[in-house]
Amino acid sequence: QVDPKDYTFSGLKDETVGRLPGKVAGQQFVIQDCENCSIYLFDHSATITIDDCVNCQIFLGPIKGSVFFRDCKDCKCIVACQQFRTRDCRRLEVFLCCATQPIIESSTGMKFGCFQYYYPELALQFKDAGLSIFNNTWSNIHDFTPVSGSNNWDLLPENAVVQDYVPLPSSEELKVVRISTDAAKSIIPVTRGRREKNSDESCLAVFFAGDYTIANARKLIDEMTGKGFHLVQTKEVLMKAEDAHRVFKQCASELIPLLEKGPVVALEFNGDGAVEGCRSTVNDVFSGTKVFVSESKASASQDVDNFYNFADMQMGM
Repeated sequence: QVDPKDYTFSGLKDETVGRLPGKVAGQQFVIQDCENCSIYLFDHSATITIDDCVNCQIFLGPIKGSVFFRDCKDCKCIVACQQFRTRDCRRLEVFLCCATQPIIESSTGMKFGCFQYYYPELALQFKDAGLSIFNNTWSNIHDFTPVSGSNNWDLLPENAVVQDYVPLPSSEELKVVRISTDAAKSIIPVTRGRREKNSDESCLAVFFAGDYTIANARKLIDEMTGKGFHLVQTKEVLMKAEDAHRVFKQCASELIPLLEKGPVVALEFNGDGAVEGCRSTVNDVFSGTKVFVSESKASASQDVDNFYNFADMQMGM
């Protein structure tokens, strides 16, 4: 029998509280009426509601459904979820991984950055919550109640350091979680999202389903960012034959058989020389693996548009 008290933090002040990996195990969780608290849920959950919290630092592990902040202010958060929503909130700063378009309503002074976090159990928790580490639309905010002439939300500085916002837990109980906030170790690839691009040259790389798809995609990200290119966005999505014709054009017929194995993982890199850099890296590092890479600078931006337009429609964006 589930006792709701085990899945609630309510009416706390000046406290550090949390749940260790395995202690929430996919249940729903409620956080309400907390002030000046540090709250850490190092596990996956079904849904989370956060009401009337003030000046709290909050970490929420992967949420299978939605997280809903209501009437909260001056909170700093790290959140991974399927759906993100706020109503009547003021000055929330959120490092976010969200599979669908994040929504704010009647909220002001909101700031968003890309989720950056690692601890050993996190990869499996993403899996248990049914979330892909590559589906993250953190910067694609929809404001239900825009005010003309002002913006209710903005992006956090690109060099924002997670630990300056949500410090590591200080309590003995929670210190056992082996956390890294180093962006290079983050379980979620850190993307630039909607920030202005540095270059008018982007490149699309697509990995097909197999045993090493995630590892290969991460390896290419490490190689390319190591060379100074920026990762703009990532996506994991199922493709059908007709989608392949639209996106891969003349290469489609040889790639279509690979689509039956499962979803593809697509990466957009940006920077002068991105296409050449990506093609040579793929040739050097993944010689035996089939990877789609844009042919030329001329076709690359069209490849990127074709793929992400298709993917956004697929995911109902």
